[in-house]
Amino acid sequence: MLQKFNPPTVHAPSGYSHVTISPAGRLAHFAGQCPLDLDENVVGEPGDFGAQTDQVIANCLAVLASAGVEPDDVVRSIVYVVSPDSSVLSAVWHRLMASPLAPAFTSASTLLGVASLGYRGQLIEIDLTAALSE
Repeated sequence: MLQKFNPPTVHAPSGYSHVTISPAGRLAHFAGQCPLDLDENVVGEPGDFGAQTDQVIANCLAVLASAGVEPDDVVRSIVYVVSPDSSVLSAVWHRLMASPLAPAFTSASTLLGVASLGYRGQLIEIDLTAALSE
């Protein structure tokens, strides 16, 4: 369904594709998934990137399933991490790539270090777009 590739005229990326083409059809645009539990509490101790990443993964898998899609159907992802430290961003990326959500990041994907996010204590958010089968 999806065509993913890397043109030979740009650097070879690590784990994702520069270009993802989906056939004409419907797309599901998901709200940014935050590290919130069902009671709308930010999970983890202050500064706990691991716990927050795991909660965001669980929330992403839940919203994808609710639309009848899987991580393989994701055509675009943006990962926001509150940190200017590339080693922190890298650690979050490696945790994502070791999770059941990993196939979502093999399409066009961006990882950003940002100054802050919407909830007090929030360290990570993921924005996904997925192709729906006809």
